[in-house]
Amino acid sequence: MGPYFASRRSFRLARFILVFLAVPARFGYSDSPYADALSESRRWTAAAFEGTTLELKTAVGLNVLANHGPVFANRQAGLPLKLDNTVFARGIYCHAPSKLLVRLPSAGERFSARVGVTSNGMTRPGRGSIVCGVTVGGQDAFRSGVLSEGMASVPVQVDLRGASEFFLEVEPTADGISCDQAAWVDASITLADGKTVGLGDLRIARVDRRPFPKRPPFSFRYGDRPSSELLAEWPVTRETRRLDAQRSERIVTYRDPQAGLVVNCRGIEYDDYPTIEWAVTFENTGTSETPILSDVRTLDVRFERDVDGEFALHHLRGDDCTPASYEPLETPLGARSEFVFAPSGGRPTQGAFPYFNIAWPREGVIAAVGWPGQWMARFTRDEGVGLRIEAGQELLRLKLRPGERVRGPLAVLQFWTGDRVDAQNVWRRWMLAHNLPRPGGALRPILSSCSGGFMPGLRCDEAGERRFIDAFAKEGVRLDYWWMDAGWYPCGDGWPRVGTWEPDTERFPRGLRAVSDHVHQMGSKLIVWFEPERVVAGTWLAQNHPEWIHGGADGGLLDLGNADARAWLIEHVDRLLTEHGIDLYRQDFNVDPLPYWRAADPPDRQGITELRHVEGYLAYWDELRRRHPDLLIDSCASGGRRNDLETLRRAVPLLRSDYQSFQGDPSFALGNQCHTYGLSSWFPFYGQGVYFNEQDLTYNVRSHFCPALGLAADVRRPDIDWESLRRLSGEWKTISEFLLGDFYPLTPYSLDPEAWLAWQFDRPETGEGVVQVFRRGESIHESARLRPRGIARDATYSITDLDQSDTTRVAGHELLDKGLLVTVPQPIAAKILVYRRVTP
Repeated sequence: MGPYFASRRSFRLARFILVFLAVPARFGYSDSPYADALSESRRWTAAAFEGTTLELKTAVGLNVLANHGPVFANRQAGLPLKLDNTVFARGIYCHAPSKLLVRLPSAGERFSARVGVTSNGMTRPGRGSIVCGVTVGGQDAFRSGVLSEGMASVPVQVDLRGASEFFLEVEPTADGISCDQAAWVDASITLADGKTVGLGDLRIARVDRRPFPKRPPFSFRYGDRPSSELLAEWPVTRETRRLDAQRSERIVTYRDPQAGLVVNCRGIEYDDYPTIEWAVTFENTGTSETPILSDVRTLDVRFERDVDGEFALHHLRGDDCTPASYEPLETPLGARSEFVFAPSGGRPTQGAFPYFNIAWPREGVIAAVGWPGQWMARFTRDEGVGLRIEAGQELLRLKLRPGERVRGPLAVLQFWTGDRVDAQNVWRRWMLAHNLPRPGGALRPILSSCSGGFMPGLRCDEAGERRFIDAFAKEGVRLDYWWMDAGWYPCGDGWPRVGTWEPDTERFPRGLRAVSDHVHQMGSKLIVWFEPERVVAGTWLAQNHPEWIHGGADGGLLDLGNADARAWLIEHVDRLLTEHGIDLYRQDFNVDPLPYWRAADPPDRQGITELRHVEGYLAYWDELRRRHPDLLIDSCASGGRRNDLETLRRAVPLLRSDYQSFQGDPSFALGNQCHTYGLSSWFPFYGQGVYFNEQDLTYNVRSHFCPALGLAADVRRPDIDWESLRRLSGEWKTISEFLLGDFYPLTPYSLDPEAWLAWQFDRPETGEGVVQVFRRGESIHESARLRPRGIARDATYSITDLDQSDTTRVAGHELLDKGLLVTVPQPIAAKILVYRRVTP
């Protein structure tokens, strides 16, 4: 008993020191749904950019000062709270040694509960022994005897006497902490004003966290020395300024006093999301070349987990035009392991995906690399509890010339606590709030169509375009955009002959303006396809400016790092957009640029051609958007192979993958279902096209529903089922706004034709959303019970099956506790269930 009481006294001293040293959180974080994550983001940013350590502040709620493992509210992980052979819906679970500070919103009158060792497969029979206590104002207000599993729980009635905080303790006994699992059930606090607060309804916050190290979030080598040594010696300045109501800029600048190298790290901290982003620049302000700058890692950070649990890396497969594109992957990061990721060929989402969610028990961090080129990311586990994350341009090894400046990729960290799926939805909301373009002030779902897939070589003409546009208008399928794909320029027998960017005068004698005017008269807008970076021999660019092309007159890659080439392209495309009435600029990229970039670099300038091309690419789009503020850009690259964060701040991917069938082959439906499943956790806005085929039409089209849907049909065919196309386009319009809400997977990911696949899009601000369910062709199961998320327990919901006219009403607690039963009698079928909250 001696060591037990000594441990208890030490804890009491520590907890009062903690409370008095705590500093207030900024900007009302305690009122935010992301309060704990915002606090972590603020602490990390203070350490990395300000060189300071912030103590955690105890806030209203359950403040976890110590606990063996997580504290759970109203449950025990996936198990119910069970005492006295009774399941309790309300209360908390904790594991000794546990010390919780309960901080109330106002003065308290009484705390009441029952407490004991919870019964489950680990504690039965009779395992675990604890002593529980409640402390108010430094005095013991309740102390149980020794409690074990199977013993009757004991009642707790504590007079709070106006106190606004008290402590709950669960202490182990001399036999150790194994199975010392406690439950405080039917636990509530009555406040002095008569209101009642459930203990399990209070926000849980951990305040037992380690401080973050005060070190820069990037690294490099300079000559033969690492930046960790150099930056400790170089003079440093720090600046902070407010950008707007949600963002602050943090600038840290280091100066080499000898060679004149200036290293500048500019970060942006978000107050409304637990997010910090930054980029690093290097500038030679001296009069001679610098030593070799290499191993530049814009992102170089380290995190530590608790002793329980392990790190897990959640990421996606990049696009490779297969059903497995965007497959969700989980990679365990065990001790002494290392994993390295990079795309192939220089396009950033080809084969790999520069967005990662690193999870450890009860929390994690999302890391992203914004680089429209060849990036790398490395995850290295040590032997203990640490994980190092590095990312940057894969190859940069060069001497900087006098006056020269280079940049590194954009790096982003977003902190999260609690549930990983919820964390992905915070990321989706941040993408919508602060990243995606808003032409005309808003980004709305898009329904489009295109004739190109039905033309040999995609070579369309004015009469054909008008015929297709008129057919859709006549049949009542209202399109937001008409899409002119490749092939409108002089291209011989087919669209791949690119490099002459003017309309083909034989097929478009009046230019594209004749088409755009017709589209605008129909109340729609015009998309036109371009591919300026790829140049084919014999075209205008190859013949007139071979000096701008990696590959010269034989064709190859247009050098966007060349100022003259970029200036010509800006002026030329700007003129085409204006003269021809183009509303949406679609830029494709069907070539791997990395071999051209690497071949152009001398040994002491490796990576510079790629870097300048990336800078030129971004500058080109920025100038187009400056000149055309309402212009939307589509970021196609053989489908979805250039969708890094820098690109998505300027464009949207209207074609997430080239995995599609011009013939409308329904076998492509399964893979496109999985593309939606995987990509939706990361991108709130993307598109895909589906072509008419009378076989499995409803199943096929619904499998392609996206925020931007292309619905194409060869109007020259006599068997077009226009009634079904009208119905399906109407269904898409019904649910299209929901597709920008929160995303919840409802089944495991699977490419198995025997499996069901289901997910949910939810708009929490309006209490409505959609559940999409797919029974595949080889499934023998006619029903599935799904558990939707984002549902209010005390509300009532109406649920409408779009295949039926009737609407049912279901209580929120039934959806949460029992699930949603979906019956699909026939295989190869898709259900769409729209729900709305009808009572508060």
